[in-house]
Amino acid sequence: MHAGPPGLRTEDVRGVRWILFDRPEASNALRRADIVEARALVEEASRSLDAVAFRGVGGRSFSAGLHVEEFLGLAPAGARELICDLKALLESVRRAPIPTVCAVNGYCLGGAMELAMVCDVRVASENAVFGMPEIKVGLPSVLDAALLQQHVGLAKAKEMLLTGDLYAADEMDRYGFLNKLVEPDRLDEEAALMLGRLTPHSGTALAAQKRLFEAWQNASLERAIEASVDEFARVFDKEETRAAIEDYAGRLRKRESRREGGQGDTAAGRAPGAERTV
Repeated sequence: MHAGPPGLRTEDVRGVRWILFDRPEASNALRRADIVEARALVEEASRSLDAVAFRGVGGRSFSAGLHVEEFLGLAPAGARELICDLKALLESVRRAPIPTVCAVNGYCLGGAMELAMVCDVRVASENAVFGMPEIKVGLPSVLDAALLQQHVGLAKAKEMLLTGDLYAADEMDRYGFLNKLVEPDRLDEEAALMLGRLTPHSGTALAAQKRLFEAWQNASLERAIEASVDEFARVFDKEETRAAIEDYAGRLRKRESRREGGQGDTAAGRAPGAERTV
């Protein structure tokens, strides 16, 4: 376990860095030191581990976002410095070369919801509540709130940002924001299962795919396709890629050998030769 700021804990478990928001008396609201430390933890994990996951301590709140006291007394220069710290954290998560997962329990508001937006996968308990309440505090929603319309559509994004209202997990799930909605007592188990599906793959391939997500997000269709061609060619420079392909081909050969005289592809519910292609 890593000892950081009072409101932040980390645990590295089976190749996954869990970053835990631990200020339950304030709905796990984030102070500036938490944001700076979380960024460093994500960047460190990106160099040595298989995935990063976020969770709030306790059942009431994932995180209420930035603590309101961080805004008190700010002048424009200080406000810019504060929001740039949050920007750096969100960028480190969005651009991480490893999978990122948000396991949301309870309230997930403001900057914490932006964190959920930039994670690759969102697993939420049925008691989760989402919202972007900045407008009610007297502030605009900024940074990766720009992604909200891609998650829920422009009309719903405008509604959420202009009203500052809160939305239940089942409604956010209907709009496609969540990858999985689970019972509260199954959140950790389901998040671990999801991580188990994300982490076994080639690190080279995962990093390339993550870079492509960023390229597709920011480039024209033509440039995005060109970036795809470059990434596809580049991975073949890595021994890990060649080993992964050989391993996959070897498993196919063994499977085909076992099928001789037994059930074929069609009997097993697969199109003949389907596994030979990508």
